[in-house]
Amino acid sequence: MTESWHSIEPVHALLADGSTARIRPVAPGDREQILHMYEEMSTENQRLRFFGISRSSGSRAADRACAPARPGRLALLAEIRGEVAGLAEYERAGQPPTAEIALAVCDGLHHRGIGTLLLEHLVSAARAEGITAFTADALAENHEVLKVLADLGLHTDRRFDGPEVHYTVRLAQEEPYLTAMEGRGSTADLRSMSPLLRPRSIVVVGADRTPGSTGRAVLRKIRSGGFTGRLYAVNPPESWIEGMHAHPTVAALPEPPDLAVLAGPAFEVPRAAEECGAAGVKSLAVVTGGLDAQQSQALLAACRSYGMRLIGPGCLGVANTEDGVRLDATCAAARPEPATAGVGVQSGGIGIALLGGLARLGIGVSSFVALGNKYDISGNDLLQWWEGDGRTDLALLHLESFGNPRAFSRTTRRVARRMPVLTVDAGRTEAGRRMARNTVGNRRGDASDSLAGTALTRRALFLQAGITATRSVPELLEAAALLHAQPLPPGRRVAIVTNAVGAGVLAADACVEAGLAVPPFGPGLVDDLLSTLPDGATATNPVSLTGTVTEEQLRACLDRLAAHGGVDALLVALVPTAAPALQDDALTRAVVHSPGRHSRATALVRPAQDDSVRLLTEDGGGVPAYADPQAAARALAHAADRSAWLARPPGTVPVLDGIDGDRATALVESFLVREPTGGWLDPRTCGELLGCYGIPQLPWGWAETEDEAVLAAERLRGPDGRVVVKAYWPGLVHKNQQRAVHLDLQGDAQVRAAYRDFDTRFGHLMTGVVVQPLAEHGIELSAGVVQDDVFGPLVLFGLGGTASEVLADRAARLSPLTTLDVHDLITAPRCAPLLFGADGAGPVDLDPLEELLLRLSKMADDLPQLSEVQLDPVRARPDSVSALDARVRLVPRHPHDPYLRRLR
Repeated sequence: MTESWHSIEPVHALLADGSTARIRPVAPGDREQILHMYEEMSTENQRLRFFGISRSSGSRAADRACAPARPGRLALLAEIRGEVAGLAEYERAGQPPTAEIALAVCDGLHHRGIGTLLLEHLVSAARAEGITAFTADALAENHEVLKVLADLGLHTDRRFDGPEVHYTVRLAQEEPYLTAMEGRGSTADLRSMSPLLRPRSIVVVGADRTPGSTGRAVLRKIRSGGFTGRLYAVNPPESWIEGMHAHPTVAALPEPPDLAVLAGPAFEVPRAAEECGAAGVKSLAVVTGGLDAQQSQALLAACRSYGMRLIGPGCLGVANTEDGVRLDATCAAARPEPATAGVGVQSGGIGIALLGGLARLGIGVSSFVALGNKYDISGNDLLQWWEGDGRTDLALLHLESFGNPRAFSRTTRRVARRMPVLTVDAGRTEAGRRMARNTVGNRRGDASDSLAGTALTRRALFLQAGITATRSVPELLEAAALLHAQPLPPGRRVAIVTNAVGAGVLAADACVEAGLAVPPFGPGLVDDLLSTLPDGATATNPVSLTGTVTEEQLRACLDRLAAHGGVDALLVALVPTAAPALQDDALTRAVVHSPGRHSRATALVRPAQDDSVRLLTEDGGGVPAYADPQAAARALAHAADRSAWLARPPGTVPVLDGIDGDRATALVESFLVREPTGGWLDPRTCGELLGCYGIPQLPWGWAETEDEAVLAAERLRGPDGRVVVKAYWPGLVHKNQQRAVHLDLQGDAQVRAAYRDFDTRFGHLMTGVVVQPLAEHGIELSAGVVQDDVFGPLVLFGLGGTASEVLADRAARLSPLTTLDVHDLITAPRCAPLLFGADGAGPVDLDPLEELLLRLSKMADDLPQLSEVQLDPVRARPDSVSALDARVRLVPRHPHDPYLRRLR
């Protein structure tokens, strides 16, 4: 396994109480601080740590911790504000690769999660070194250490030996460990964000008397909004601002505020942040934008040094409508009304648009956070806050970047089972992503996470995480209106009811185009509906009411449809008629007051209304009314997608047999020793690597001479005696374009002729040929992996063969694949009906096809150096699945643990 001890960088992470610790490798100069930590321990804690009391125990332990770093040995320190808070270390011992660990936490700092956090980082580093288990010895009475080991979430074995307990901790990264780590991270996150979203005191730094200044506007908003805590202002030149005493410095305040809003010029922000940290401020909201790289680094360094959480810079501000808080520290003109929608954005302009749209719909806000340049707090933090705030039941996000998409995906999968999570899929085109890179990335001097990945990658993230992804802010509001006010439809069958045939046609087209079904009704339901409707009505679906329908007739029709088991949702399209306007109002009232809307998702279409969407409310809920049937159909489709996602179990990542991970790792490392910059594997190494993961391949042989090619053909010929010969040389990418493949060869003479042709045309390049039996007929598919620098490994599947590049019929899912992910991946491409026999050839065997994709996913997770895998074509038949051609590209890359707790 690649040694990683030398590449560990210092990171900051949250402790259980929401404070911040710095985790870093021990350096030789740390000896005195470590020794001091041991010397300051109580006699009892020294006895528990060293199994006895000795003056030299602490000195020897400090010497051992500060010994020169080497493979198989690592010591990590936790620091709080530059002072040592804890130490964890491991040292490799024997085979199979295990390591003995030791742990110590300063007296007075217990029960803050320092030991657990150190062990999590130790586990991640050890796993990267190929260590599979930790061993630890402790006194049986050392209950705190025993509890830390037991609560990690890893599989542990313990053996009692007199007064001692011998522990073995297995380091496999399985679901219980990830879940336990997530729980600890969520608790720490909530506590760290409480000073930001539930502050008891606030200071606005940079509020001056200049009309229209940002600081003054924020100060006024906080005061007029009825903030329940204590409010201060800092502005050295002024003594009074907005009727308040202005203090000269943060240090001069009567208390350290929970939250500081920084609104001064960019060049003053780093100094103000440093002053806030030194005074004990717990969180910052930096509305100032335009910081250069040096100012940005100084701001973040101050926040990390003093353990302050940060929103911004360049943010619109933060709001929390709770009665006990009533915080509105934003630059927005309107004040959000209190309710249950959580809103998080990066762009202030988008934030204002969303708040305005929600206000028009009558949907209030629980909390609003404009993340700005997102140096620290991210969408992942907001989701965890909304999950635990006890109020939020609808989450709306507009993000221009993803810092840690795999952690975001896990969080969202959990949160989306409790509330709808909606977002705008921004940056679907290269032009849009270029705009984001030129803004979001440049604000931090790092464009690595700005709308990273292709549209295919982000779509995979959204689908797997249960996120409702829309294409625009109006579509986001349209979907939010329905998800906020209506029950979820149990399926995709829509009953359309209209008072005009033309409106019904448009509504039916919109539903089908949105992926919904408009099934014809059976005779029983048709007769039942016609018995309630006026003469001339039709009830086959869509239901045509005629222009003479009354309020009572429409309500009866809707109630019957809602009670029918073959209807999942109702779409009612009403257009103005020649009848008095009072009748049009009555029909709308019939929809809003229909008892059926409580049991079936109902959307109203009113082409004559001014707003694209509005909520027609009454006690207990409301009905969303849309100006366009396409908007209504999209909203219903989003609701149906969410309902289907919730109805399925989460899925599990299966344990696969027949995998030789150690051999695979050795092959990868051996190749990168020979090719330090990486490259494509030769056919033999490629086949061997795929074999380590049990990925089925068509039998093949390697030949470097004409005679060897003939011998390989004789060995590999199938019942019909035909073979395929493919030329190979380093750098060959597209064999067909180079005409480097000869098919359907029979007999030795044709094999020799094929080899000679290659030798004539490619002799100066060719290093050999691959010989295979001619594959039996089947469906040509493609499967593969690409490693995204931000999103991690992505598993691809779709149509294969020569048409794959032109048709681009493929789908993708982020690794690791669960059992449900792999089923979705197989059924997502347009070619999926072929797998079920749509072409008359009979269905293929799906089980081995799913297993092939699961094994690709496992290989991608195990080997971070795996940059790209191409299996094309993969031949799928009713009785078998096998890869006919394979290519693998490796690059030098250190392991990265996306789930390890650390701040951005």
